[in-house]
Amino acid sequence: MARCSICGEASGYISAGMGVCPGCIRERPERALPVAMEAHGRSRAAFGLPERPPEDPGGLPCNICVNECRIPEGGLGYCGLRRNEGGRLLGVSSDEGRLSWYHDPLPTNCVADWVCPGGTGAGYPDYAHRPGPEYGYTNLAVFFHACSFNCLYCQNWRFREETRRAETVSVERLLSDIDDRTACICYFGGDPTPQLPFALKASRLALERTTGRILRICWETNGSMQRGLLKGMIELSLVSGGCIKFDLKAWDENLHTALTGVTNRRTLENFALAGEEIGRRPRPPLLVASTLLVPGYIDEEEVRGIAGFIASIDRSIPYSLLAFYPHFYMSDMPLTSKSQAYRCLEAARDAGLDNVRIGNLHLLR
Repeated sequence: MARCSICGEASGYISAGMGVCPGCIRERPERALPVAMEAHGRSRAAFGLPERPPEDPGGLPCNICVNECRIPEGGLGYCGLRRNEGGRLLGVSSDEGRLSWYHDPLPTNCVADWVCPGGTGAGYPDYAHRPGPEYGYTNLAVFFHACSFNCLYCQNWRFREETRRAETVSVERLLSDIDDRTACICYFGGDPTPQLPFALKASRLALERTTGRILRICWETNGSMQRGLLKGMIELSLVSGGCIKFDLKAWDENLHTALTGVTNRRTLENFALAGEEIGRRPRPPLLVASTLLVPGYIDEEEVRGIAGFIASIDRSIPYSLLAFYPHFYMSDMPLTSKSQAYRCLEAARDAGLDNVRIGNLHLLR
């Protein structure tokens, strides 16, 4: 049982790795956030990553994500991919990235599998091979070894070990693994955001080379990208029948910062921007949202705020509430309880959403 370093409260719903309770984060952010940010600094230093986005006035700017790094000579960007060498940004590009991939049989454990063509046949015959689940086809699951956030509960935290040491891979190498049974490409990670120039180029080439057949372009993202890059994602998903899955991690900005190290302002702005386009292709849904129910931190209050925001854009947007499993610096936390999950489900519905479900049911305690 951990104790909050601000108010002294002891509870099984306080992470020792973070060091502060959700109440203090909301009510005393001026004291609580520095404690949380120290935890972020430790978690990043362990992997040789910058503790905060660099802000060198004379550094090279990188505007791909919300962090808008200004990278000093010899330094790294927050994502750990780009470095300033002799006044040039090196590391990854639209031609080369740090990633891995595999063919995942459909239907798969995707955040959107309950509404997407691969899991349900939505959009058949234009965007799905069958009127039901696409058995016999695969998703090319592309994992990017970097992220623009630093979630203290990251379930894929080991990608940090690969961010700098992994060899870069070319767009052509990735495209060579698309075959006749590949029905969709899904970019995730880490997060696609730091390597979107690569993903956008690969996607455009993939669609050009598979004209006349189904190949959906999908994304799982924290939504922190620069707006112009999001517009490219939207167009590729719209034309191909794919979807963009936003992970809306918290509603309260201070809580979001404490959990991820980064503000949620850009994410919410981008979600609203994508929401403006859903009328162009109502089925299958372009936009899907999810929230991980971190015990003690992401509760009904947070879900109600997120769901109300989503409903203000379009109440039909699918929203998935995901059960939490302890990882990384929050490995001391319990699993999501069944009672918490169903309270959050009711809160989301009360906030106006029509299409909500609980995912990862097997993890509920």
